[in-house]
Amino acid sequence: MSVKIRLQRKGRRKRPFYHIVVADARAPRDGRFIEKLGTYNPMTSPATIDLDRDAAFEWLMKGAQPTDTARAILRFKGVLYKKHLDRGVKKGALTQEQADAKYQAWIDEKEAKIASRVEASAEAKIAQLVKLAGTPPPPPPAPEPEPVVAEATPEAETAVENVGGEDPELAAMETKAAEDKAAE
Repeated sequence: MSVKIRLQRKGRRKRPFYHIVVADARAPRDGRFIEKLGTYNPMTSPATIDLDRDAAFEWLMKGAQPTDTARAILRFKGVLYKKHLDRGVKKGALTQEQADAKYQAWIDEKEAKIASRVEASAEAKIAQLVKLAGTPPPPPPAPEPEPVVAEATPEAETAVENVGGEDPELAAMETKAAEDKAAE
């Protein structure tokens, strides 16, 4: 008996919704199945996938063959990566702890990417609704100018001293004359 991991179509016309199931290959597409692993909704942006990773991994290890779309979903959720790491453990390339750490790091990174995509999609939807409503969006805040810091050079120091618009040579002669009087 050949077992497949495949999608079972639900939902109404032009609004698909799928169950991810394990079924006998001879059973009809929407017919009898062995176990339901999760759901897939392609109508949301981004698509919503709810999958029991452990059950899918167990069925893969038992020899269940995923269809092309189911394989893409399993790859996206990390089930095939877990199978890859498990084969590395069996061959002795990794320890189970290393494989679990790699898998958890991959899952955390993937969940962060998905969360950022959901957030970007929500922002785009809000922007579209504002555009359709006809109200202008609030203006972005003006960036504050950064203070200009000049380097301390001898020319800059004399320029600061001579703020009154005096000639630097004239000021030097006056200071020399004041020094000569003080020396007498």
